[in-house]
Amino acid sequence: MSRTLALTGATGFIGAAVLGKLTQAGWSLRALRRNTVKHSRSNAGSGAVEWVRGSLEDSESLRRLVQGTEAVIHCAGAIRGATSDDFRKVNVAGLGRLVDASRKTNPMPRFLLISSLAAREPHLSDYAASKREGEDALQAKAAGMQWTALRPPAVYGPGDRETLPLVRCMRSGISPVFGRRDSRFSLLFVDDLADAVRRLLDLTQWSGASFEIHDGRTGGYSWEELIQTIGRIIHKPVRQFRIPIGVMQVAARGNLLLARTCGYAPMLTPGKVRELTHPDWVSDDAALRRVTGWAPRFPLETGMRGTLRHLRGGRWVLDE
Repeated sequence: MSRTLALTGATGFIGAAVLGKLTQAGWSLRALRRNTVKHSRSNAGSGAVEWVRGSLEDSESLRRLVQGTEAVIHCAGAIRGATSDDFRKVNVAGLGRLVDASRKTNPMPRFLLISSLAAREPHLSDYAASKREGEDALQAKAAGMQWTALRPPAVYGPGDRETLPLVRCMRSGISPVFGRRDSRFSLLFVDDLADAVRRLLDLTQWSGASFEIHDGRTGGYSWEELIQTIGRIIHKPVRQFRIPIGVMQVAARGNLLLARTCGYAPMLTPGKVRELTHPDWVSDDAALRRVTGWAPRFPLETGMRGTLRHLRGGRWVLDE
């Protein structure tokens, strides 16, 4: 059987971690990206990396990506957008084209979707709705193809530019707090997510299920617990200030209007505010542990200590 895997999103935060983990494990990767690269071998491990130029809109490049592979790992996704279509064209339509290309391959590869815990609450935002719709589309289109999906909570670690402003703020000794005081959320260090992917690939059968995952903290965290952890790492108290939901909503509506006027993809939108202030983002990873035997290696303090250590001069630096 082929030891080659197809990977999308390989140049992104999560995809790059997955690529590094799997090449270290000896897998060969065929990875999709829009631009060509000069080197065909990753310096992250012993496995080879073949880069395929293309996109989720290009069915021919997707055919070349998946041909002859053992499994497809779909990490690519849209996390910013001003309209529902901004998310759906990637998280639903792009996923659908990749599934179609995979099903036309003989033998059909297995298909692993990196989804999001947000798919559990599709009513909150266009992003969350697109992630659930993507999962539903995979299930509907799979027909004979083995598949599974991972629903990570908030993933952090070196290289995550989306959480960079918050982490920098906390490192300076202050932290904004969003939502209710009793809100709880799970977290996950990116290397643990990549390792869960590796463990799933060790299974001989995928049952067509979605698995939640977290860093081993049953019941998740409160903002107070997160802030206290950061304080222990930086050896000084972190002062918190709560941002009223009304203020966030006004800022989000203004940002969305500006984004639509200027043509950029916004992160802060009314939907994102509903996500940020939702009181329950706690994961349950019992099913994943039972099926794979996987266990996280990075509790919050360890993972965040490593993340802060790699933050230098306002930019993320990854281990060589």
